[in-house]
Amino acid sequence: MPRQVRKLVTIIAEAALEGMLLEDVEALGAHGYTVTEARGKGSRGVRAGSWEASSNIRVEIVCDDRTADAIIHHVEERYYRNFAMILFISDVDVLRPEKF
Repeated sequence: MPRQVRKLVTIIAEAALEGMLLEDVEALGAHGYTVTEARGKGSRGVRAGSWEASSNIRVEIVCDDRTADAIIHHVEERYYRNFAMILFISDVDVLRPEKF
């Protein structure tokens, strides 16, 4: 089966943003996403997830370059100033590229 390169956009953010982030990601052209709970430590301290106000989510989106760029710019403009979050992007080889 042929493989093609797509972008994997990973957003780790406050769980309270989940609904808004997912609406935005779909509106920006993503065909789907995966959401998982996330815990860790960073510049804003420990995010243990022991109560809702300190929990994080990890949103992963596999998409084309155009959609990845739109998501990156939107998240930076809308959320970065006021919320604890990071975003990173990498190239991934996918099977069934038409799904992304």
